Amino acid sequence: MPSAAATNLGYTPPDGGWGWAVVFGAFISIGFSYAFPKSLTIYFKEIQEYFMVSYSEIAWLSSVMLASMYAGGPVSSILVNRYGSRPVVMVGGVMVCTGMVLASFGTTIIHLYLCVGVIGGFGLAFNLQPALTIIGTYFQVKRPLANGLAMTGSPVVLFSLAPLNQLLFDSFGWRGSFLILGSIVLNCCVAGSLMRPVKKNVQPKPKTDLSEFNGGASVDTIAQTDDLQPEENQNESSKQSCIHTFVDFSLFRHRGFLIYLTGNVVMFFGFFAPVVFLAPYAKHQGIDEYSAAFLLSIFALVDMFIRPATGLLGNTKWIRPRIQYFFSFAVSYNGICHLLCPLASGYVGLVIYAVFFGLAFGMLSALLFEVLMDLVGAQRFSSAVGLVTIIECGPVLLGPPLSGALVDIFGDYKYMYFACGVFMLVPGIFFFIMHYYNYKKLDEEQSMAVKMRTSEEAVHLKMSQDGTTPHETNG
Repeated sequence: MPSAAATNLGYTPPDGGWGWAVVFGAFISIGFSYAFPKSLTIYFKEIQEYFMVSYSEIAWLSSVMLASMYAGGPVSSILVNRYGSRPVVMVGGVMVCTGMVLASFGTTIIHLYLCVGVIGGFGLAFNLQPALTIIGTYFQVKRPLANGLAMTGSPVVLFSLAPLNQLLFDSFGWRGSFLILGSIVLNCCVAGSLMRPVKKNVQPKPKTDLSEFNGGASVDTIAQTDDLQPEENQNESSKQSCIHTFVDFSLFRHRGFLIYLTGNVVMFFGFFAPVVFLAPYAKHQGIDEYSAAFLLSIFALVDMFIRPATGLLGNTKWIRPRIQYFFSFAVSYNGICHLLCPLASGYVGLVIYAVFFGLAFGMLSALLFEVLMDLVGAQRFSSAVGLVTIIECGPVLLGPPLSGALVDIFGDYKYMYFACGVFMLVPGIFFFIMHYYNYKKLDEEQSMAVKMRTSEEAVHLKMSQDGTTPHETNG
């Protein structure tokens, strides 16, 4: 598991300069991608009554939107590799706007699924993945901090949208609110305009790069090998390289990637549901609408400050080399919060839960993609995040509706929070165990590689000495 500083990019990232403008653009883009589906929960109770649907059916609205956002990951990844982040983000902003405007004329819940869920969700996918990818091209040493600041966009936008949505609903109803939100989300196009491609100052690369030991060879080695291959083999290699340019399926042989993917698939069954049902849960307990919406603002406010703090902490010399353990703790902490949530009584209890949940959720969100980049490296991150999101769209789609079904069956939210707690705690423990194993294996592999390199250098030195001795003797 290479540290960021050891990742072989083929050039030196600026680690600043225009990169901070890119981080600001990613801040807006990521903010709308994650906060938009959560902020729409303010309208759930009213839409549920308007269309006369169940808790489970209304929960599908956020689920379809989030699942479409994740399912669109590979498509977004291919477009980013082909055209760059800037145009993809701008197109995504237009798509979300179009979906919200069409949804404002909706006559059935299915209409909302298609417009808000599918069209809006794919638009968010075109905002999320390019923003995450471009940060890795601008930052290397300061990457955890840059990712933490960019991911702070989600709670900031949620903190702003939660009370704004309640105000818009009281003034214009849910239809008028959707129309106005469609115009607000066009700010993603402005964010995309900031994401200009990085100027790559190519630096000479070392012949041996231990950071690539778990997955992939260096570019120099590949180039040298290609020179020795026949023309047919070079053509075949060129075709495979073209395929890997879009989607790198060799990641499924990467040990760290498989650990990350396995744990995340389970985790995402309980990741979004507690946020989606926080305001409806408060209303179910008899709390007024504005106070229920304010719980989301409290959650977002805490989340807002913990994300950059997590980025700073993750960038320290004590945490950075073993950042996967930090991520494992964040996942487990989320699970414990949800298991204890049913013990919170009254509005004060829910405020306390919102604070601790905001801490847990912010830590996890700030690390979610940083640890993936730490595992696979910045060069393979675009493909990795595309593959991860398409696989995760299943639990993202099913998580909230299954949680809503538990509420429909038992008539109580506590069983939903218990289930989400288990879905978070189990992968947290899994991550602790498997990353301990992975770190141990990587240390062994790198130690073996160092020994092999040392022995090869000794052999070359001996051969060199043997070759010059006769010459010197004859001289």
